[in-house]
Amino acid sequence: MPDKITQHTSESDPTLSPRNLGDTPSITCILPAYNEADNLKVIIPKLCEYLPKLSSRFEILVVDDGSRDATSAVAIDLGKQYPVSLIRLSRNFGKEAAMSAGLDHADTDLVILMDSDLQHPIEMLGEFYQHWLEGYDMVYGIRSDRSDEHPIKRRLTRYFYHMLSQSADVEIQADAGDFRMMDAKVVKALRALPERKRMMKGLFAWVGFRSIGIPFQVNPRHSGETSFGIRRLSSLALTGITAFSSTPLRMWMFIGAGISMLAIAYAIIIVLRTLFWGVDVPGWPTLVAGIGFLGGVQLLSVGVLGEYVARIFSEVKARPVYLISDHHPTKVSSDRVINIEQPESGSVDQ
Repeated sequence: MPDKITQHTSESDPTLSPRNLGDTPSITCILPAYNEADNLKVIIPKLCEYLPKLSSRFEILVVDDGSRDATSAVAIDLGKQYPVSLIRLSRNFGKEAAMSAGLDHADTDLVILMDSDLQHPIEMLGEFYQHWLEGYDMVYGIRSDRSDEHPIKRRLTRYFYHMLSQSADVEIQADAGDFRMMDAKVVKALRALPERKRMMKGLFAWVGFRSIGIPFQVNPRHSGETSFGIRRLSSLALTGITAFSSTPLRMWMFIGAGISMLAIAYAIIIVLRTLFWGVDVPGWPTLVAGIGFLGGVQLLSVGVLGEYVARIFSEVKARPVYLISDHHPTKVSSDRVINIEQPESGSVDQ
Protein backbone atom coordinates (compact mmCIF):
# COMPACT_ATOMS: atom_id res chain seq x y z
CA MET A 1 0.00 0.00 0.00
CA PRO A 2 1.41 3.47 -0.83
CA ASP A 3 2.17 5.94 1.92
CA LYS A 4 -0.88 7.76 3.21
CA ILE A 5 -1.40 11.14 1.58
CA THR A 6 -1.50 13.90 4.15
CA GLN A 7 -2.24 17.60 3.99
CA HIS A 8 0.13 20.08 5.58
CA THR A 9 -1.18 22.07 8.53
CA SER A 10 2.10 23.79 9.32
CA GLU A 11 3.72 26.74 7.64
CA SER A 12 7.18 25.08 7.76
CA ASP A 13 7.35 23.42 4.35
CA PRO A 14 10.89 23.27 2.90
CA THR A 15 9.57 22.65 -0.63
CA LEU A 16 7.93 26.07 -0.86
CA SER A 17 9.17 28.84 -3.10
CA PRO A 18 7.47 32.26 -3.27
CA ARG A 19 5.49 32.97 -6.42
CA ASN A 20 6.85 35.59 -8.78
CA LEU A 21 3.81 37.23 -10.31
CA GLY A 22 4.27 38.95 -13.64
CA ASP A 23 0.69 40.18 -13.52
CA THR A 24 -2.21 40.21 -11.09
CA PRO A 25 -3.79 36.75 -10.98
CA SER A 26 -7.29 36.20 -12.29
CA ILE A 27 -9.70 34.90 -9.65
CA THR A 28 -13.00 33.03 -9.79
CA CYS A 29 -15.06 32.79 -6.61
CA ILE A 30 -17.50 29.86 -6.80
CA LEU A 31 -20.71 30.10 -4.76
CA PRO A 32 -22.83 26.91 -4.75
CA ALA A 33 -26.37 28.02 -3.97
CA TYR A 34 -29.58 26.21 -3.08
CA ASN A 35 -32.39 28.55 -2.05
CA GLU A 36 -29.93 31.31 -1.18
CA ALA A 37 -31.62 34.33 -2.76
CA ASP A 38 -31.52 36.47 0.39
CA ASN A 39 -27.92 35.53 1.13
CA LEU A 40 -26.68 36.32 -2.39
CA LYS A 41 -27.93 39.89 -2.01
CA VAL A 42 -25.49 40.31 0.86
CA ILE A 43 -22.48 38.16 0.04
CA ILE A 44 -21.94 39.27 -3.58
CA PRO A 45 -21.56 43.01 -2.77
CA LYS A 46 -19.27 42.09 0.14
CA LEU A 47 -17.11 39.94 -2.12
CA CYS A 48 -16.95 42.64 -4.78
CA GLU A 49 -15.80 45.04 -2.09
CA TYR A 50 -13.08 42.72 -0.81
CA LEU A 51 -11.75 40.87 -3.88
CA PRO A 52 -10.17 44.00 -5.46
CA LYS A 53 -7.72 43.89 -2.54
CA LEU A 54 -6.44 40.63 -4.00
CA SER A 55 -6.67 41.24 -7.74
CA SER A 56 -8.14 43.60 -10.31
CA ARG A 57 -9.35 40.61 -12.35
CA PHE A 58 -12.04 38.58 -10.69
CA GLU A 59 -15.51 37.18 -11.19
CA ILE A 60 -18.12 35.49 -9.02
CA LEU A 61 -19.64 32.27 -10.33
CA VAL A 62 -22.99 31.34 -8.78
CA VAL A 63 -24.06 27.72 -9.29
CA ASP A 64 -27.80 27.42 -8.72
CA ASP A 65 -28.36 23.82 -7.67
CA GLY A 66 -32.03 23.60 -8.63
CA SER A 67 -33.26 26.25 -6.19
CA ARG A 68 -36.96 26.72 -5.62
CA ASP A 69 -36.71 30.40 -4.74
CA ALA A 70 -35.43 33.42 -6.67
CA THR A 71 -31.74 32.48 -6.44
CA SER A 72 -31.20 32.62 -10.21
CA ALA A 73 -33.19 35.81 -10.64
CA VAL A 74 -31.18 37.52 -7.89
CA ALA A 75 -27.88 36.38 -9.43
CA ILE A 76 -28.90 37.64 -12.88
CA ASP A 77 -30.02 40.97 -11.44
CA LEU A 78 -26.77 41.39 -9.50
CA GLY A 79 -24.91 40.55 -12.69
CA LYS A 80 -26.03 43.87 -14.13
CA GLN A 81 -23.96 45.68 -11.51
CA TYR A 82 -21.24 43.20 -10.50
CA PRO A 83 -19.06 40.65 -12.37
CA VAL A 84 -21.38 37.75 -11.63
CA SER A 85 -21.87 34.66 -13.80
CA LEU A 86 -24.65 32.15 -13.27
CA ILE A 87 -24.86 28.43 -13.98
CA ARG A 88 -28.27 26.96 -13.32
CA LEU A 89 -28.47 23.18 -13.02
CA SER A 90 -31.46 21.36 -14.43
CA ARG A 91 -32.42 20.05 -10.96
CA ASN A 92 -31.04 19.65 -7.47
CA PHE A 93 -27.99 17.40 -7.90
CA GLY A 94 -26.46 18.15 -4.50
CA LYS A 95 -23.67 20.39 -3.28
CA GLU A 96 -20.91 18.05 -4.46
CA ALA A 97 -22.21 18.25 -8.03
CA ALA A 98 -22.68 22.01 -7.80
CA MET A 99 -19.08 22.46 -6.70
CA SER A 100 -17.93 20.22 -9.55
CA ALA A 101 -19.89 22.33 -12.03
CA GLY A 102 -18.23 25.47 -10.71
CA LEU A 103 -14.74 23.97 -10.92
CA ASP A 104 -15.39 22.79 -14.49
CA HIS A 105 -16.20 26.36 -15.56
CA ALA A 106 -13.49 28.24 -13.64
CA ASP A 107 -10.62 29.04 -16.02
CA THR A 108 -8.57 31.44 -13.91
CA ASP A 109 -5.28 31.45 -12.04
CA LEU A 110 -6.96 31.15 -8.65
CA VAL A 111 -10.27 29.59 -7.63
CA ILE A 112 -12.05 30.33 -4.36
CA LEU A 113 -14.71 27.96 -3.11
CA MET A 114 -17.03 29.09 -0.33
CA ASP A 115 -20.62 28.80 0.86
CA SER A 116 -23.27 31.36 -0.04
CA ASP A 117 -24.71 31.70 3.48
CA LEU A 118 -21.89 33.97 4.82
CA GLN A 119 -20.74 31.35 7.31
CA HIS A 120 -17.29 31.44 5.74
CA PRO A 121 -15.59 34.73 6.75
CA ILE A 122 -14.65 36.75 3.67
CA GLU A 123 -11.79 38.48 5.50
CA MET A 124 -9.98 35.11 5.68
CA LEU A 125 -9.38 35.30 1.92
CA GLY A 126 -6.55 37.76 2.48
CA GLU A 127 -4.69 35.24 4.65
CA PHE A 128 -5.41 32.49 2.13
CA TYR A 129 -3.96 34.67 -0.62
CA GLN A 130 -0.78 35.38 1.33
CA HIS A 131 -0.18 31.67 1.80
CA TRP A 132 -0.73 31.13 -1.93
CA LEU A 133 1.91 33.78 -2.62
CA GLU A 134 4.25 31.85 -0.32
CA GLY A 135 3.97 28.86 -2.64
CA TYR A 136 1.06 26.78 -1.35
CA ASP A 137 -1.18 25.36 -4.06
CA MET A 138 -4.25 24.88 -1.87
CA VAL A 139 -5.22 26.79 1.26
CA TYR A 140 -8.27 25.57 3.15
CA GLY A 141 -10.16 26.54 6.25
CA ILE A 142 -10.26 24.35 9.35
CA ARG A 143 -13.27 24.85 11.56
CA SER A 144 -11.91 25.72 15.01
CA ASP A 145 -15.13 25.38 17.00
CA ARG A 146 -18.13 23.04 16.72
CA SER A 147 -19.86 24.08 19.93
CA ASP A 148 -22.96 25.07 17.94
CA GLU A 149 -23.52 21.44 16.90
CA HIS A 150 -25.24 18.74 18.92
CA PRO A 151 -22.74 16.74 21.03
CA ILE A 152 -23.85 13.47 19.41
CA LYS A 153 -23.23 14.89 15.93
CA ARG A 154 -19.79 16.17 16.96
CA ARG A 155 -18.82 12.79 18.37
CA LEU A 156 -20.11 10.84 15.37
CA THR A 157 -18.29 13.21 13.01
CA ARG A 158 -15.02 12.66 14.85
CA TYR A 159 -15.45 8.88 14.86
CA PHE A 160 -16.38 8.77 11.18
CA TYR A 161 -13.42 10.81 9.93
CA HIS A 162 -11.02 8.98 12.23
CA MET A 163 -12.24 5.64 10.90
CA LEU A 164 -12.15 6.87 7.30
CA SER A 165 -8.63 8.30 7.61
CA GLN A 166 -7.37 5.10 9.21
CA SER A 167 -8.81 2.89 6.47
CA ALA A 168 -8.24 5.10 3.42
CA ASP A 169 -5.08 6.06 1.55
CA VAL A 170 -5.71 9.74 2.26
CA GLU A 171 -5.92 11.65 5.52
CA ILE A 172 -9.22 13.54 5.57
CA GLN A 173 -9.45 16.05 8.39
CA ALA A 174 -12.74 16.14 10.23
CA ASP A 175 -12.83 19.93 10.54
CA ALA A 176 -11.63 20.79 7.02
CA GLY A 177 -14.49 21.91 4.81
CA ASP A 178 -15.17 23.31 1.36
CA PHE A 179 -13.88 26.79 2.20
CA ARG A 180 -10.62 26.94 0.24
CA MET A 181 -8.44 28.71 -2.32
CA MET A 182 -6.88 26.61 -5.08
CA ASP A 183 -4.27 27.16 -7.73
CA ALA A 184 -5.24 26.45 -11.34
CA LYS A 185 -3.25 23.20 -11.41
CA VAL A 186 -5.23 21.86 -8.46
CA VAL A 187 -8.48 22.64 -10.27
CA LYS A 188 -7.14 20.93 -13.39
CA ALA A 189 -6.33 17.82 -11.36
CA LEU A 190 -9.83 17.78 -9.83
CA ARG A 191 -11.38 18.02 -13.29
CA ALA A 192 -9.48 14.92 -14.35
CA LEU A 193 -11.21 12.76 -11.73
CA PRO A 194 -14.03 10.90 -13.49
CA GLU A 195 -16.14 9.48 -10.66
CA ARG A 196 -19.84 10.28 -10.48
CA LYS A 197 -20.53 9.67 -6.79
CA ARG A 198 -18.40 12.35 -5.17
CA MET A 199 -17.22 13.37 -1.74
CA MET A 200 -15.31 16.54 -2.57
CA LYS A 201 -13.55 16.75 0.79
CA GLY A 202 -11.94 13.40 0.05
CA LEU A 203 -11.04 14.41 -3.51
CA PHE A 204 -9.41 17.61 -2.27
CA ALA A 205 -7.21 15.49 0.00
CA TRP A 206 -6.55 12.83 -2.66
CA VAL A 207 -5.07 15.18 -5.28
CA GLY A 208 -2.43 16.25 -2.77
CA PHE A 209 -0.29 19.28 -3.76
CA ARG A 210 1.28 21.63 -1.25
CA SER A 211 -1.57 22.45 1.10
CA ILE A 212 -2.08 24.22 4.39
CA GLY A 213 -5.04 24.44 6.75
CA ILE A 214 -5.96 27.72 8.44
CA PRO A 215 -8.23 27.71 11.53
CA PHE A 216 -11.30 29.93 11.34
CA GLN A 217 -14.46 30.60 13.29
CA VAL A 218 -17.71 29.82 11.47
CA ASN A 219 -20.13 32.74 11.35
CA PRO A 220 -23.84 32.30 12.02
CA ARG A 221 -25.89 31.62 8.93
CA HIS A 222 -27.17 34.95 7.59
CA SER A 223 -30.56 33.76 6.34
CA GLY A 224 -32.53 30.58 5.77
CA GLU A 225 -31.83 27.05 6.95
CA THR A 226 -29.26 24.53 5.85
CA SER A 227 -30.39 21.82 3.44
CA PHE A 228 -27.86 19.34 4.81
CA GLY A 229 -29.97 17.12 7.05
CA ILE A 230 -29.27 13.70 8.52
CA ARG A 231 -30.29 11.95 5.29
CA ARG A 232 -27.86 13.88 3.09
CA LEU A 233 -25.05 13.66 5.63
CA SER A 234 -25.54 9.90 5.91
CA SER A 235 -25.52 9.53 2.14
CA LEU A 236 -22.34 11.60 1.90
CA ALA A 237 -20.70 9.50 4.63
CA LEU A 238 -21.60 6.30 2.79
CA THR A 239 -20.17 7.74 -0.42
CA GLY A 240 -16.96 8.61 1.41
CA ILE A 241 -16.57 5.10 2.82
CA THR A 242 -17.21 3.30 -0.47
CA ALA A 243 -15.16 5.77 -2.54
CA PHE A 244 -12.03 5.89 -0.40
CA SER A 245 -11.93 2.64 1.56
CA SER A 246 -12.32 -1.07 0.88
CA THR A 247 -12.04 -1.88 4.60
CA PRO A 248 -15.73 -2.93 4.98
CA LEU A 249 -15.19 -5.66 2.35
CA ARG A 250 -12.02 -6.87 4.05
CA MET A 251 -13.65 -6.68 7.46
CA TRP A 252 -16.49 -8.98 6.46
CA MET A 253 -14.00 -11.37 4.86
CA PHE A 254 -12.27 -11.73 8.23
CA ILE A 255 -15.59 -11.99 10.07
CA GLY A 256 -16.68 -14.74 7.67
CA ALA A 257 -13.39 -16.58 8.15
CA GLY A 258 -13.73 -16.33 11.93
CA ILE A 259 -17.30 -17.62 11.94
CA SER A 260 -16.30 -20.49 9.64
CA MET A 261 -13.53 -21.50 12.02
CA LEU A 262 -15.93 -21.40 14.97
CA ALA A 263 -18.44 -23.51 13.01
CA ILE A 264 -15.77 -26.08 12.19
CA ALA A 265 -14.65 -26.23 15.83
CA TYR A 266 -18.25 -26.63 16.97
CA ALA A 267 -18.80 -29.41 14.42
CA ILE A 268 -15.76 -31.28 15.75
CA ILE A 269 -17.09 -30.99 19.30
CA ILE A 270 -20.49 -32.37 18.24
CA VAL A 271 -18.89 -35.31 16.44
CA LEU A 272 -16.73 -36.17 19.44
CA ARG A 273 -19.68 -35.94 21.84
CA THR A 274 -21.73 -38.20 19.60
CA LEU A 275 -18.94 -40.79 19.35
CA PHE A 276 -18.23 -40.94 23.07
CA TRP A 277 -21.55 -40.15 24.76
CA GLY A 278 -24.15 -40.65 22.06
CA VAL A 279 -27.04 -38.28 21.29
CA ASP A 280 -29.10 -37.47 24.35
CA VAL A 281 -30.94 -34.30 23.24
CA PRO A 282 -32.01 -33.50 19.63
CA GLY A 283 -30.55 -29.93 19.86
CA TRP A 284 -33.10 -28.08 17.77
CA PRO A 285 -32.68 -24.74 19.64
CA THR A 286 -28.95 -24.74 18.93
CA LEU A 287 -29.52 -25.56 15.29
CA VAL A 288 -32.15 -22.86 14.80
CA ALA A 289 -30.06 -20.24 16.60
CA GLY A 290 -27.00 -21.13 14.52
CA ILE A 291 -28.89 -20.96 11.24
CA GLY A 292 -30.47 -17.63 12.21
CA PHE A 293 -27.11 -16.13 13.20
CA LEU A 294 -25.31 -17.27 10.08
CA GLY A 295 -28.21 -16.14 7.89
CA GLY A 296 -28.09 -12.67 9.41
CA VAL A 297 -24.33 -12.44 8.90
CA GLN A 298 -24.68 -13.53 5.28
CA LEU A 299 -27.40 -10.99 4.54
CA LEU A 300 -25.37 -8.21 6.17
CA SER A 301 -22.23 -9.11 4.25
CA VAL A 302 -24.20 -9.33 1.01
CA GLY A 303 -25.60 -5.87 1.79
CA VAL A 304 -22.08 -4.44 2.20
CA LEU A 305 -21.01 -6.08 -1.03
CA GLY A 306 -24.18 -4.83 -2.73
CA GLU A 307 -23.36 -1.24 -1.76
CA TYR A 308 -20.03 -1.45 -3.54
CA VAL A 309 -21.68 -3.13 -6.55
CA ALA A 310 -24.23 -0.29 -6.65
CA ARG A 311 -21.36 2.23 -6.78
CA ILE A 312 -19.78 0.26 -9.62
CA PHE A 313 -23.13 0.20 -11.45
CA SER A 314 -23.44 3.96 -11.05
CA GLU A 315 -19.96 4.53 -12.46
CA VAL A 316 -20.46 2.12 -15.38
CA LYS A 317 -23.61 3.97 -16.49
CA ALA A 318 -21.36 7.03 -16.86
CA ARG A 319 -24.15 9.55 -16.44
CA PRO A 320 -22.92 13.14 -16.05
CA VAL A 321 -22.44 14.48 -12.54
CA TYR A 322 -24.77 17.40 -13.38
CA LEU A 323 -26.78 18.91 -16.23
CA ILE A 324 -26.85 22.62 -16.99
CA SER A 325 -30.16 24.30 -17.73
CA ASP A 326 -28.93 27.86 -18.27
CA HIS A 327 -25.60 29.64 -18.38
CA HIS A 328 -25.41 33.41 -18.00
CA PRO A 329 -21.82 34.67 -18.42
CA THR A 330 -20.78 37.88 -16.74
CA LYS A 331 -21.29 41.07 -18.73
CA VAL A 332 -19.66 43.39 -16.22
CA SER A 333 -15.91 43.82 -15.93
CA SER A 334 -14.38 43.75 -12.48
CA ASP A 335 -12.82 47.14 -13.27
CA ARG A 336 -16.22 48.77 -12.77
CA VAL A 337 -16.42 47.79 -9.11
CA ILE A 338 -12.85 48.63 -8.12
CA ASN A 339 -12.31 51.79 -6.15
CA ILE A 340 -9.82 54.30 -7.51
CA GLU A 341 -7.72 54.14 -4.37
CA GLN A 342 -7.04 50.44 -4.63
CA PRO A 343 -4.19 48.79 -2.71
CA GLU A 344 -1.53 47.23 -4.87
CA SER A 345 -2.07 43.62 -5.88
CA GLY A 346 -0.50 41.24 -3.38
CA SER A 347 -0.89 43.75 -0.55
CA VAL A 348 -3.84 42.69 1.53
CA ASP A 349 -5.23 44.28 4.64
CA GLN A 350 -5.45 41.67 7.35
